[in-house]
Amino acid sequence: MVKEYKVEFAKTDDLDPWMDMATEVRNNFPGLETSKQLESYRQTVIKNINRQTAICVKDDVKIVGVLLFSYNSSCISCMAVHPDYRRKGIASEMIKKMLSLFPDDINISMTTFREDDEKGIAPRSLYKKFGFIEGELIEEFDYPHQRFILHRS
Repeated sequence: MVKEYKVEFAKTDDLDPWMDMATEVRNNFPGLETSKQLESYRQTVIKNINRQTAICVKDDVKIVGVLLFSYNSSCISCMAVHPDYRRKGIASEMIKKMLSLFPDDINISMTTFREDDEKGIAPRSLYKKFGFIEGELIEEFDYPHQRFILHRS
């Protein structure tokens, strides 16, 4: 039997479990390596929880998937799935939930690792599955990334 995971808006009570997961995966995310960066990210998560632009997936009380997005920028700003829960459809369900919150004619962007980066293999495949196409090469947090855009208009 395949377990179904519920995608929901994060609440204030979810902050500590969210940060536990962020700490677990931080080596895969430039910009989260130091304690100072993690504290800054914590403040970002709080703002997003208050704005209802923070989505999470839980296994009981443990957060196993997170997604931050912006209505103003029409973008996914952060998405991660706990290593023990990958390849179970959690990332896809979070993206579907987020897309359902935007009008159908709004393009959505996000950035991920470049094609030649091993960390980019799974996320690039996932975004392409949803119809995101490769855009400009950029740097974020002093690390090479590439913008992806989902044209919905």
